Amino acid sequence: MIQQPSLVFRPALESDILGMQVVRNAVTENRLSDPSVIQDSDYLPFIDSRGRGWVCTANDTVVGFAFVDAVNRNVWALFVHPEFENMGIGKTLHQLMLDWYFFNHTGTLWLSTAPQTRAERFYELLGWERTGIHGKEIKFELSVENWNATRNRVRPDLPNGD
Repeated sequence: MIQQPSLVFRPALESDILGMQVVRNAVTENRLSDPSVIQDSDYLPFIDSRGRGWVCTANDTVVGFAFVDAVNRNVWALFVHPEFENMGIGKTLHQLMLDWYFFNHTGTLWLSTAPQTRAERFYELLGWERTGIHGKEIKFELSVENWNATRNRVRPDLPNGD
């Protein structure tokens, strides 16, 4: 019998940055062409001033994380380590992040992701609307009204599709 790890969701801390970097550089989609583009210091403003972040840990190891930028009103990051995909981690992080944002802010959020990826389908299923192109990525937006309309029908504990 394979034992599932105990997952813990909590606010991100500065001490989680190394683990978040490991997750960010392990993903198979939306990979950074140059991992040095995102420095450890890039996480700090989202931890303590311009937004909020959350991590998921398994046995005290970061296996997923999400950040929302309240200043630019966008999702800065949402990543799950490939070994922990399809466990509902992405959906739970998404819900925590958006519940916090829309409880504290009313402005429409945006994000971008590479086309023809699981992330593209993930955001569509969670109520995000395509609004165009941002660079080479697809731009999505989510209003508070759409979040309220979809959040009760989305069950983050369902294990399909991180």
